[in-house]
This record gives sequence, structure tokens and C-alpha cells, in this order.
Amino acid sequence: MTTPTCENIRPFRIDIPQDALDDLHDRLDRARWPDELPGVGWEYGIPRGYLKELAHYWRHTYDWRAAEARLNRWPQFTTTVYGARLHFAHIRSPEPDATPLLMTHGWPGSIVEFLEVAGPLTDPRGHGGDPADAFHLVLPSIPGFGFSGPTQDTGWEIRRVAAAFAELMERLGYVRYGVQGGDWGAAISRELGRTRPEKVIGVHLNLLPNSTPAQEPGEEELQALDPDERERALASWERFQAWARDRQGYADIQSTRPQTLSYGLTDSPVGQLAWIVEKFKEWTDSRERPEDAVDRDQLLTNVMVYWLTGTAGSAARLYYERAHSDFQGNPPLPSSTPTALAVFPHDNFIPLRHIADRTNNIVQWTTYDRGGHFPAMEQPQVLVDDVRRFFRANRRARTAVVNTFEGDQTPAAPSLPQ
Repeated sequence: MTTPTCENIRPFRIDIPQDALDDLHDRLDRARWPDELPGVGWEYGIPRGYLKELAHYWRHTYDWRAAEARLNRWPQFTTTVYGARLHFAHIRSPEPDATPLLMTHGWPGSIVEFLEVAGPLTDPRGHGGDPADAFHLVLPSIPGFGFSGPTQDTGWEIRRVAAAFAELMERLGYVRYGVQGGDWGAAISRELGRTRPEKVIGVHLNLLPNSTPAQEPGEEELQALDPDERERALASWERFQAWARDRQGYADIQSTRPQTLSYGLTDSPVGQLAWIVEKFKEWTDSRERPEDAVDRDQLLTNVMVYWLTGTAGSAARLYYERAHSDFQGNPPLPSSTPTALAVFPHDNFIPLRHIADRTNNIVQWTTYDRGGHFPAMEQPQVLVDDVRRFFRANRRARTAVVNTFEGDQTPAAPSLPQ
């Protein structure tokens, strides 16, 4: 990988032309609807009746301009790293000694996931918390996703993304910082901690890659576990089998033919809506519909980021690049950086502590009884509290060590364009 050419950080503001919204409305008005088998519910995919209702709400009630204004409250910027445009929000805490924290979304998410957690994390004093728990937040859009726009070359897998994010933090003047993520954001965050332990003070995850059984647990393996972990191992394998049987089709397509898929998702807003919303139903702590777990308008704002930027295909390419990388299928490389995992019961997989401990320095493992794959949207206060607790303990542990890394104090951020 070549050394990036340092380019200026430029201010960015979301400003979608009205004709793009008019085009969306016209396409929704002219949508063609397929037939549907009676009485199958969600078994064959997202039900037509529900999707028609949601599309009608999207067309006639949802207010993009209000969502756009809310997102624009965040200071946003773009830069270029390794030839790719990189969009990010940089939300400085009013507390000058706040801990820098890079939070990374996944698929089919975006920085919209963090709308409810950004305030409490950056300004705990203003949200009834301890100002010592404050963070300076950096919220990047993964290259190829959303306002980062389509990538222009191949090879944008998680290691390259992690290197790009490390370069971004260096440009922002952060010598030491924490990372947090779920889904692809978890893989990227862990990679940052693994490869840059001298910079990353802690890795907080709400999903841990490679922490589930690769094959059915044998009797000898099960007998070596305590009863609770044994029960979780059996449940984890059962959930993985159900996933492989009924739910991984989207990943197979995006890992093999993302370009073919992109035509339908880029041309049809209903197609894009269905492709994303189905995942919010299946991967969240919902009952009948995704809105049981996440706010409907926030869900649609997330869909809008994909639709308005035309990045359905380029975001899907991350799956292809991972599947065709030279490290795919290899055992995970160990990470020494202190790591926390917040386990939410309705996520896609059930992580196992005895597997996680083999290659991760797990110092905090907390299991919750509510929530799923998108905790920043489903259980924002729970996630905020878990992040605060981890970095509070991490801060105390580092303070207790004599002669820690030189430059451990966060420097003042550079003056960014207004």
C-alpha cells in the first residue's frame, strides 16, 4: 500500500437538490408491485402489504429536509485517503480533556445509526452524566458508503479501510484514541486495535468477528466448558445453521455479483427500501415489524443515505473485496489491545467467550436482555453506558501505569475549515 498524499480536509454540508427528491417521489408513485403468496408473512421476504404501507409513508409523510437539517448539526468534512473520498462527522466535546473515539457503522447502516448516541457521548454533562466520560467523536462513512461516495478502484477490504481511518485520525491530530463498532465497523475497529496498539487505547464492539463455532461443537469440547458456556455453544451453532439455511443469501450475492445487484437497487427506491428494511426486521429485537425496535423516520433516513448517494453497489463491494482478499478464510490474527464486547441477544450470532479469548484481550464482556444488531438505534442509552464504563475503566488502568506511552494526552485538534 502506497503512502497517501495528504490533502486538505474540506468542510462538507449535506444539500440534496430538490429535483433528486422529486425524482424519488415520481419513482415511488410509479412503483410496480410483484405478486405474493397468501399467508406467508416474512418467510419468503418482506411482505408486500407492509412494504406498500412503508413506501406510502416514505412518499407522503417522511420529511427528508428535517433529517438533513438534523444531520447538518454535526460538523462534517471530506478528505482523500489512498485515492478514495472519505466523508466524516467530527463532533468535538465541550470538555477539553475528552477521549477521542472513532465510531464505525456497518452494512446496511450509515452514520445515521449514531444520531441518538452522539449527544450523550460528546456532552455527558448536558445529558445528566459525568463530564469525565466525554468523547470527541469521529464518525466516518466507510469508503464506498453514503457521502464518502463510490470507491474508484478495487481492494477496499477491511484492512485497507482500517489503514485509511488510522490516517484520518492522524490528520486530525489524535495521537491516542479509542474505537467502537458493530457489523463491518466491528471488523474495522478490531483491525485498528490489532495493528496499532500503540495508538488505540481500547476497542469497544457490539459484534465480535470469528467468535462463533466454525463447526458443530464436539462432545469433548462441550465437556470442557462450564454449563452456561456449553448451553451458549449449542445455541450459537443452532443459530448459525439457521442463518446459513435461510438468511445469508444477501451476503452471497454481494460477495459474488455486487454489480448486477446494483442496477435494481439504484434504479428502484422500493427495491432499495426492501433490501435494507428486511435486515432491520430480521436483525433487531422486533416482533411484527422493524419499527418495534427502531424509529421509522431514522430507518428511512438511513435508506435515504444509500438512495440519494447511489451507493448500493459500491457499499456491497465491501463483501466482494472481503471474500476475495488474500486473508479470507485464514484464522484470525491475535489482538493485544484491551477489548470490550456488548452482547445483544437478537444480533445475528451468539458469541462465545472461550473462542473470543483465544485471539482477543477481552477485559469487559456484558450480556444484555434486549436489543439486536443496531444497538445505537435500538438501545442507545444502554450502548452509551457500556462505552462509558469500558473507557472509564480503561482510563483508570492507563493512569495507574507508570511511564505510559509518550504523548498519551490528546492534543488540541487542528483548526478545521468553517
